[in-house]
Amino acid sequence: MKDQERTKNWRILVYGKPGVGKTTLVKLLKGKTLVIPLDASERVLAGCDVDVAPFDRENPNDSIIEVTTFLIQHGNEYDNIVLDNISALEKDWFVERAKLSKSGLRNELGDYSGWTNYFIRLISQIYKTDANILVTAWENQYKVVTDTGQEFNQYQPQIRESVRDMIMGITDLVGRMMIKPGTSERGLILEGSEGVYAKNRLDNRVGCKAEELFNFV
Repeated sequence: MKDQERTKNWRILVYGKPGVGKTTLVKLLKGKTLVIPLDASERVLAGCDVDVAPFDRENPNDSIIEVTTFLIQHGNEYDNIVLDNISALEKDWFVERAKLSKSGLRNELGDYSGWTNYFIRLISQIYKTDANILVTAWENQYKVVTDTGQEFNQYQPQIRESVRDMIMGITDLVGRMMIKPGTSERGLILEGSEGVYAKNRLDNRVGCKAEELFNFV
């Protein structure tokens, strides 16, 4: 019974390089699915039986307001909601804010704290939805310093630190998606290490093939 409850209304974040197949994971979801295409990658889902929310990357703030309003009214009608991808949303949001600055080119100091508050409210609202949530992001390497002073580079989702720790903390599973060298086989690392941030509190897997991600043990 505990395992069944653990995998109900899950929140999963998958990150990796562009082109590794993060968006195509949507095809593996069962039930009614809504995709919010934050990086205009929904073309790979052509022919797939999913709903795609309109999203204007030139005006991300207005588009997100429309999406969250829709989710408040209709989000519980879906089995799965996909936020694809938050790295692109962050970049577009800062570009939009820079256009509104005095120079029209550079972000102002208040934009950085504004992004933190904006993103936390956004994710908190979406995570309230009574549905499974799949979030994708690009990857980057960040310097990590341990309590003993040891330094190492670790792969993590590509998003500002002020919000990265928050979303990874409230997400049930964080996995790094990769393509096995020399093959076309796609898989995910689900157990963290010094070199990769990952976690899995849905089951006991430390890794899996991409097509088995949602087959919880």
